[in-house]
Amino acid sequence: MTAIIEVKDLWKVYGKDAVDVDVEDEDLITEFDESEDTVVAIRGISFEVHRGEVFVVMGLSGSGKSTLIRSILRLIDPSSGSIVVDGEDVTQLDRDGLVQFRRDHVAMVFQHYGLLPHRTVLQNVAFGLKLKGIPQKERLDRAMTAIERVGLKGWENYYPSSLSGGMRQRVGIARAVVMDSPILLMDEPFSGLDPLIRREMQDELIRLQEEMHKTIFFVTHDLDEAMRLGDRMAVMKNGDIVQMGHPSEILANPADEYVARFVHDKREQLRMADAKNCPVSEEVISDVS
Repeated sequence: MTAIIEVKDLWKVYGKDAVDVDVEDEDLITEFDESEDTVVAIRGISFEVHRGEVFVVMGLSGSGKSTLIRSILRLIDPSSGSIVVDGEDVTQLDRDGLVQFRRDHVAMVFQHYGLLPHRTVLQNVAFGLKLKGIPQKERLDRAMTAIERVGLKGWENYYPSSLSGGMRQRVGIARAVVMDSPILLMDEPFSGLDPLIRREMQDELIRLQEEMHKTIFFVTHDLDEAMRLGDRMAVMKNGDIVQMGHPSEILANPADEYVARFVHDKREQLRMADAKNCPVSEEVISDVS
């Protein structure tokens, strides 16, 4: 399969002393780990995301997953390594190149919506197209199509304050979809929603993906969500990827104790479901009688 995102030996160190870090200096990295003034958020990870797949990154708070997704968009500058998106090394882009990259290659859906409160749903969805210089009629037509696609037809003239959390997130998704970027970056977009609404939004994303066939880089801390949405999954711990593969493979064969704890409840849930649905054999019936 063709890789559309290639991350190679990526590091990110936060702290006042984390300038021009020599990541090959193991003693220095150990010193950073032991210091209260620095944080090694990502430590030398490498992976590829295939074109058209839903790639899920999950881990506990502080595992580095949000730093990773923000690094791909260059909202955070990595300390070392490369991020190649559709053949272009994002880490080498200047200011103008970075603006063009964000407009043409990727669209981001944030956890807290990021809607403009003084603009209507239609204006919010069309805003990115306005920044690209798309003529008004075209951008409004495209925005309405995106609004209908996410099930918000009839709400285009309302303001964000009039919408529920789930509806606001639909606006956020429509705003990303309307840009027609090949890659969607989604940073825990459903984590603040009630369970029922969260399930509906997952259904909506699955439906949209069947129509659009985008490459989706999805960050979550929820295993059920990861298993439901992901074609592949990477589990992060302390800035490193400890296991990567199909969600069902990770569930069946956790690589270490950390991953095993992550999937324990789900494995137990499936075991109990299997036990409940397993028919009683004739041998067992004979033994009982």
